[in-house]
Formats: sequence, C-alpha cells, structure tokens
Amino acid sequence: MADSSFKGLAIGGRSLETDDAINFAERYEVTYICPNKHITILPFSSEAEVPPVWECRCGKIAHVRGNTPYKTPKKASRSKTHWEMLTDRRSMEDLQKNLDERLKMLESGKIHRGL
Repeated sequence: MADSSFKGLAIGGRSLETDDAINFAERYEVTYICPNKHITILPFSSEAEVPPVWECRCGKIAHVRGNTPYKTPKKASRSKTHWEMLTDRRSMEDLQKNLDERLKMLESGKIHRGL
C-alpha cells in the first residue's frame, strides 16, 4: 500500500496543476490614506463595491484617495412580512373567503386548533 503513494509530497503541499488556463477576475487597486498619512493599497474586483473608508493599521479611519472608481453601496431592501407576501399573491376577497371556510371547519370539528 505504501508503494502507491506519491513520494516526496507532503499532505497539504503544493498542487501539481499550473495557473496557465485560469482567467483571473478583473481588478483595480484602491488607495486609502489616514490622518496620520499612512497609505494602504488594496486590490478590489471590478465588480466589487468599494467601501469609502477603511480602518488603518494605526486604528484611525482611512478615506479613499484620488479618482478611484467608487461604487456607492446599494441600499439594503427591507424584507417583506408574511402578511405583505400573502397579500401580493391573494386578493382581500380570496383571503376573507379562505378565513370563513377555515373558521367553519374549526367550529365543526373537522380541524383542530393548533397550540
């Protein structure tokens, strides 16, 4: 069994594959500068939303410097409540009819009240 293993390769070692056929995502560098004049350069994907501020290594807030292709973050959409999703799919008349049917079934004993 030991004869079938790769000799000289450690577990978690380097891959034998090359990066020749890999197309990396398009990137650009964003420069941040803090009040203490520390410069931080970070690579971002061209599709990423670049944050307008970054925490510097000194703990201060660094701001984007220069004409960086900055995309404003999209506003997070508010998630709909169960009731809002229900009224999107059903009219109020249908909901009232369904409620009346379920109440009759509950009163007749065909269904039981969930606790």
